[in-house]
Amino acid sequence: MDRFTRTLHGYNPEEVNKFLDDVIVQVERIVDSNKEKTEEINSLRKQIEELSKQRPDESTIAKAKKFDELEGALTEAVNMAKNTGKHMMLAAKQERNLIIEEAKNNANMIIKNALDKSSRIELQAEILRRNIIRFKRKLRTNLEEQLRLVDDIEVIDTIK
Repeated sequence: MDRFTRTLHGYNPEEVNKFLDDVIVQVERIVDSNKEKTEEINSLRKQIEELSKQRPDESTIAKAKKFDELEGALTEAVNMAKNTGKHMMLAAKQERNLIIEEAKNNANMIIKNALDKSSRIELQAEILRRNIIRFKRKLRTNLEEQLRLVDDIEVIDTIK
């Protein structure tokens, strides 16, 4: 079975799609072959019917036996091909489900990380807002003290 390369969001969709296309082509070939063989079998059956109306000789009987053996082998091959196609489709579906599940898990992890980062940024923003408010208060207090000193200096200058 093919192995797919992994990408950021799971398996490479192009490789998975190519694999599924290959499976479909193989199953279609098997179905077409089955149709051809069925037509050949039907044609041979008609020939057998026509020949059975005639008096069969030993070569005809041998051909009929050979036909029966070929028909059995063909039926077995067709059944094996059908089973192989079913197994390949089942494996592809399981692989698809794994890819989807992994993609969902990756998406959930990305969302969780984004939410965590968002919460940290909001907390940092709140801390910055508080620090700005404290800084403004301290600055206002320092400026008011400086103004008082200027006022005090003016008072001293007027006294002299």
